[in-house]
Amino acid sequence: MAHHNCINRPDWDHYFMEIAQVVARRSNCSRRQVAAVIVKDHRIISTGYNGTPRGIKNCFEGGCPRCNSDAPSGSKLDECICSHGEENAIVQAAYHGISVKDATLYTTFSPCLLCAKMIINSGIIEVIYQERYTIDDVSSRLLNEAKIILRSLSGNL
Repeated sequence: MAHHNCINRPDWDHYFMEIAQVVARRSNCSRRQVAAVIVKDHRIISTGYNGTPRGIKNCFEGGCPRCNSDAPSGSKLDECICSHGEENAIVQAAYHGISVKDATLYTTFSPCLLCAKMIINSGIIEVIYQERYTIDDVSSRLLNEAKIILRSLSGNL
């Protein structure tokens, strides 16, 4: 009987983050592809990627004027009509009547302020991210104050 080799078997965090990276490939944003996976009891209950809202022309097809402009990264965010990956994962759960209370959210980029507020109010208790978003100081302070665990998968918080 052949012995099964588990050397390449990912731990739970890497498993769900790799799935989030695949979900990000569905993003229709012309600037950056970001995704989130919401997990409860080691089971995916929702996924979301960034892009224009349901029924709106895809961002990469010109749907979002801000993303398709030469606005520098982090600027004119109030003009962006794209929804974020975390936002879409939470809203998708609501759309299907699934509670995200006490869940863990895996995201390819650390959350912005709006997503941090949604994460807090939705009852998610832990956020694990791959890459750090450059303008997230306020959101990480807020998540910390709300007693939400914020972890970097790469180890550098």
